[in-house]
Amino acid sequence: MEELIIENAPTIGGFFVENAPQILTVLGIFLAIVLAGIGSAKGGAMISKATTALISVQPEKFGQSLVLYMMSASQGLYGFIIGFLIFMNLGENLTIDTALKCFAAGAIMGVAGLVTAIAQSTAATAGVQVLAKKPEHFMKGLLYSAMIETYAIFAFVISILVVPINIGG
Repeated sequence: MEELIIENAPTIGGFFVENAPQILTVLGIFLAIVLAGIGSAKGGAMISKATTALISVQPEKFGQSLVLYMMSASQGLYGFIIGFLIFMNLGENLTIDTALKCFAAGAIMGVAGLVTAIAQSTAATAGVQVLAKKPEHFMKGLLYSAMIETYAIFAFVISILVVPINIGG
């Protein structure tokens, strides 16, 4: 029996080599949006448990508890913005250099967004406990959560500086 050999047939490895810039750029978008979104969703779920329990007995504290909830939601927004900036680079003239920068920007924002949103919601949950027991100290609880936000902002700024803005064709 004769073996069938197809010359110049595309291979999976060849596909990845030929399309490496586009693949890296799409992975950067994925990391920025999905990881930061997971962090915000997980953080939001954690803080929602505490805020819902609080407003069930003290509904007048809804506004203050909402501020604590929104703290962990910002990372998802940062990830979306970085993902959009990376998306602006997709095109035919995409170079491997630009793609690596896009991937790095997405990884920075995605990982930082995931970690800080979850950590921030832990601090915000403690802030809800402060709000429930000693509402006059609400700002102290909010400040702890805001301190963690600075790390998300640092990652957001670094990602903006790393991603090439509108380079693609």
